[in-house]
Amino acid sequence: MHRPSAAEAEFADELAAVRPDLGSRYAAELPGARAAVLSRLWRALTHEPLPWVTGRAAGRDGLTLRLADGRRLHGPHPDPYATAAYVTAVRLDEVAYDDPARLMTALGVPHGTDFAAELGDSVASSALSRAGQGPHTKEWPVYDWEWEQRVVDGHPFHPNCRSRPGFSVAEQLAYGPEHRPLVRLGFVPVPADECLVTGEWPDDMRDGARLLLSVHPWQAEHVLKRPYEAGCDAHPLMSLRTLAVPGGPHVKTALSTRLTSSVRDISVYSITLSATLSAFAEALAARTDGLLHTTRTLSAATANSPDLAAVLRESPQTYTAPGERVLPVAALATTELPDSPAWLAEFTRLALTVGLRLLDLGVALEAHGQNLLVVLSATGAPLRLVYRDLADIRVSPVRLARHGIPVPELTGRIVTDDETTLRRKLFGSLVAGALAGTAGSAAALREALETAVRDLPHTPDLVVLREQPLPTKALTLMRLSPGTPGDQWTGLPNPLR
Repeated sequence: MHRPSAAEAEFADELAAVRPDLGSRYAAELPGARAAVLSRLWRALTHEPLPWVTGRAAGRDGLTLRLADGRRLHGPHPDPYATAAYVTAVRLDEVAYDDPARLMTALGVPHGTDFAAELGDSVASSALSRAGQGPHTKEWPVYDWEWEQRVVDGHPFHPNCRSRPGFSVAEQLAYGPEHRPLVRLGFVPVPADECLVTGEWPDDMRDGARLLLSVHPWQAEHVLKRPYEAGCDAHPLMSLRTLAVPGGPHVKTALSTRLTSSVRDISVYSITLSATLSAFAEALAARTDGLLHTTRTLSAATANSPDLAAVLRESPQTYTAPGERVLPVAALATTELPDSPAWLAEFTRLALTVGLRLLDLGVALEAHGQNLLVVLSATGAPLRLVYRDLADIRVSPVRLARHGIPVPELTGRIVTDDETTLRRKLFGSLVAGALAGTAGSAAALREALETAVRDLPHTPDLVVLREQPLPTKALTLMRLSPGTPGDQWTGLPNPLR
């Protein structure tokens, strides 16, 4: 019998106190959650440039990794684009491991102890998320937030897919979108002359000479540690810190904890650029012949602190007609789609047409399954795309000028003319992320890409996409390299070759 990890046992104890009715379901979901996280970890071990993996050798029964200390790690043949939990155990020398946290501990690599704790938390949180979901009905959700709350397992390829350090079980149940709660947003009053504001802050979020900044209740309790006024009820979306106000905007709040890989605050830099980026993106989307809309930033404000800031954005439902549905690409896996291979090819063609056109013009979207949404017809046909959250796009002044497009007044990390950086941003998020996560396997992704690229303009970017390894963030290497700032990358086998 499997001995529960520390995180699994801690979650079980907390669950017994706050939701004993979920205890048996949580226990039943643990094996599947371990396999899901272990499959993601095996993908990283087999494809990322980890310095302590010195060789990889494929055999008839799987793949063997040679480690720097002479040990051997053996597992199944990897599929870097698989989303199914296909790895139930790997063998380190003669010992089999079905628990990713125990495997990472046994590997004994630098910074592996902290990462092992995150993996244990990811497993336990995944099991809790699965336990809290009932079966999906065949009826399509009406509201965009309902689609978002169907996404249970988080990032399709990150071992920390559900890691939420600092969140108790009770807090995950109260704030996690997959548990379908209503979250009472708070307001923190701040003198207006102490705030940086872009756009028009709403009158109903003012109190005389003070702005009422939206704050997540977890942030207020654990980070700000100050009283706040009761705001409105809202539905949490996939990112946890962004919530949909019924009949109103989406509110992005600061949430200063590490979710998956990054600490989720809102930088003063992003607030400063938000209005300029929103107007620029709206103008650029108009060049896609109606295939893309970007959700406008209505207003943004910060108390000159990344821990106390908020962004108000349009709801993606603004861009739907009667009978249509808009949903994050990550939620596509939660519904039945007509004629799956043909549908996937058509969706892939739509996504690549838009992504490559914008890249050629000079903008690389971070079009992963959370930022990129698709509008479906009543019959399920992919009609157009919606993109949200412009904070991590990349803009090339040289490419914009080549097309006679006025260069916006932008500074900092968003601005780059480096071809590799631009292509990594789009290909890593869209192809290795959103499209691969929707396809679910190398074979399905290959078939969709081969069909989709036939009619695309033969640009230099498309040539690179077809002929070079597919870039993706080396997410595990990044977690094991806390002293190395910024993104690190690896190349995956190109499905088109």
